[in-house]
Amino acid sequence: MMKILMLGWELPPHNSGGLGVACLNMARALSRQGARIDFVVPYEAEHPEIDFMNVISATHLDPIYRYGGGAYETMQLLEKIIPTHEHRMISIRDVQKSYCEFVDKYLMEYKPDVVHAHDWLTYEAGILAKKNYGIPLVAHVHATEFDRAGMHYGNPLIHEIEYEGLMLADKIIAVSEATKRIIHEKYYIPLNKIDVIYNSLDENYEKSDYHFKDQTYGFLLRQKQEGCTIISTVGRFTVQKGLQNLMRAAALAITKNPKLIFVFAGDGEERNSLIELAADLGISKNVIFTGFIRGKRLRDIYSISDIFVMSSVSEPFGLTALEAAHHGDALILTKQSGVSEVIWSAMTYDFWDTKKLADEILAIVDNPALKDSLQKNIKNEYHKISWDEVAKKCLKVYNKTMKHKGF
Repeated sequence: MMKILMLGWELPPHNSGGLGVACLNMARALSRQGARIDFVVPYEAEHPEIDFMNVISATHLDPIYRYGGGAYETMQLLEKIIPTHEHRMISIRDVQKSYCEFVDKYLMEYKPDVVHAHDWLTYEAGILAKKNYGIPLVAHVHATEFDRAGMHYGNPLIHEIEYEGLMLADKIIAVSEATKRIIHEKYYIPLNKIDVIYNSLDENYEKSDYHFKDQTYGFLLRQKQEGCTIISTVGRFTVQKGLQNLMRAAALAITKNPKLIFVFAGDGEERNSLIELAADLGISKNVIFTGFIRGKRLRDIYSISDIFVMSSVSEPFGLTALEAAHHGDALILTKQSGVSEVIWSAMTYDFWDTKKLADEILAIVDNPALKDSLQKNIKNEYHKISWDEVAKKCLKVYNKTMKHKGF
């Protein structure tokens, strides 16, 4: 039985995005393959539905995402100050330090076969495991700082942490070929050190029962009954997500078809500027902001939508696209999204090309046969990828690192 120490920053239900979801499904699939997993998180909370691995708390903090200290923020993240139960104020760097100290103590007593570190927030703890205890290190890249900063430079310290983690890792897992190219071109990592393993959609993922109790969803349902088309996007309101361009494309499309409703589900640093942009473009009555949502309310968004748009400037994978496809949405994805490498039937465009995005939205709205074809083909494609296949590929990567280390 392979013993894996996984290092992560979040797990459902205490997650702020797709990273925690991917970690959960990957670990579940690995456990089905016979692996024993200890998963370290930087907070203390219950995970009542997780019975296939040990979830270990590195600190006594509340879940980090509540304080805006998730894996998705960049420039100001390392200066984030969060409260503790002892009424002290600490920074995210302090949390990372405590996380490393916990992992060091853990490894004094337990010796896993491999350490699997997810994204930059845990790389320093992974490096510690390799340097101090000689344990093979696999660095999993769900996003780079270049992605999070919208392909701008981003935070120099985070770049330094990413570079060191990727250089010292025995093997690297990238979530797409696009991410592999960024790792190679920006951090000069040899291509033969990087394996691409795509994410999947949990086979137990619920489809919404379409019972819309919330007033917003009731309004949208009435709009659909009156002939409106619902176009949605889900994610963090950051520069990475390209939402300003989506809003401008929405304005172009609405000038030709006023019966379009755009739903922006999520929250983040660009929220106020997006609201102002909708007003400046004169389309506020056609745009709905839901705020941060999860669980059934999120699934209801997918279910009530006709078209799902992923407008990211740089999206290493994009699990929300698979979730939307599962609920029958037609997909429009940027060519800069990793998920477009496995969903070939989606319509695609370059993130900056607002005119093409508007044209693609209108083409789907005006052509029901095109919409039906997109929905059918997309569903066939995403069913071909599974977390069990992901787990098998991860195990192959682990075995390569252990063989290289002489284990």
